[in-house]
Amino acid sequence: MYRTHFVRDITPDLDNQEVGLAGWVLNVRDLGGKKFILLRDKTGIGQVVLSKDSPSFGLANELTQESVISVKGRVKADKRAPKGVEIHASEVILISKAKTPLPLDVTGKVKADIDTRLRERLLDLRREEMQAVIKIQSTAVRAFREALYKKGFYEIFTPKLIATGTEGGAQLFTVIYFGKEAFLAQSPQLYKELMAGAVERVFEIAPAWRAEESDTPYHLSEFVSMDVEMAFSSYKDVMETLEEIIKNMITKVREECGDELKILNYELPEIKLPLRRITYIEALEILKNKGLNIKFGDDIGTPELRVINEEIKEDLYFITDWPTLSRPFYTKARDDNKDLSESFDLIFRFLEIVSGSTRNYRREVLESALKARGLNPSSFEFFLRWFDYGMPPHAGFGMGLSRVMLMLTGLQNVKEIVPFPRDKKRLVP
Repeated sequence: MYRTHFVRDITPDLDNQEVGLAGWVLNVRDLGGKKFILLRDKTGIGQVVLSKDSPSFGLANELTQESVISVKGRVKADKRAPKGVEIHASEVILISKAKTPLPLDVTGKVKADIDTRLRERLLDLRREEMQAVIKIQSTAVRAFREALYKKGFYEIFTPKLIATGTEGGAQLFTVIYFGKEAFLAQSPQLYKELMAGAVERVFEIAPAWRAEESDTPYHLSEFVSMDVEMAFSSYKDVMETLEEIIKNMITKVREECGDELKILNYELPEIKLPLRRITYIEALEILKNKGLNIKFGDDIGTPELRVINEEIKEDLYFITDWPTLSRPFYTKARDDNKDLSESFDLIFRFLEIVSGSTRNYRREVLESALKARGLNPSSFEFFLRWFDYGMPPHAGFGMGLSRVMLMLTGLQNVKEIVPFPRDKKRLVP
């Protein structure tokens, strides 16, 4: 009804063929006897020409920027036109007229701050930079799935309304569930572990929630978590799998999103496997040598990671073997040193994008780990009881999609990545 082709499909090879396009008006130029309409759809921008003898010539005066139109016309090859081709319209239909002036410049010529962009988000999402981000993200998520399907993983879907906090109740959003208190899931961690105890290799891509107080470019209250769990595996096995996944994501984006990367003026990082691994203890030594007052058990946050990144000069690297008590109760301690755990973070320059570990798979060890963190094992009975029935060794990780997208786009704020971000200040749009 509205179109026969997308803009990218219109090539000089279609010369003199009748086509139908539909999209948004980016601009209208009046050259007296002709009007030139720049039409944008999800694939790009095309040029439409209206001659004075066209029945729709007068309609062009009504077209405002971002109005939705459909166009019927013939393709004309013309080296002077954008991409060497344009559509000579026989009919233009105004489907939806946009108000003027727009509250945000879709062309990007007039810059807007992040608050304005998020307030006028639908218009912001029509900018070519944001269109590029959306396509890159779609490609990256597909590459993540493909890499895991090839390795025999099953995609699963776990509950998002839960009775107990995954990590003991910190940063939980409370909801009323049929008169009882429940919580929004911080991660699928406990349920994906149980699923690994049934079908061995699982992954999930789904939203998660944390009542995040930090108002930084890297934190959100609602985010998409990309989670993997593998039975009969350790954290070393998981790191190798993660390396392959990340490489596949970067490769697919490089192969399929060249135009989008050009729009963003960004070059993807070059990675060589295996990625560099440094231990938590080695990271502390780097920081101490740089004059930072940091001791065992302290977290290594973004400021410290900037220092480490300047020292090792790697785009992607692992920090492994974190202090056991700094990790959640399900994290396995090393056999040779109980103060350290079989755990890792994957760092992009100075930003943690993935966290993972070998998991505890014996009930008595889990109960001891809960007590060591001041948690009551009875609150986790729904989870612990299944460890009485043959739970295999397992390991896994959680990846923050919006943070990975900073690596794949060169943007600096996760709020730019997420179409409609949720943080401490934003519940709409």
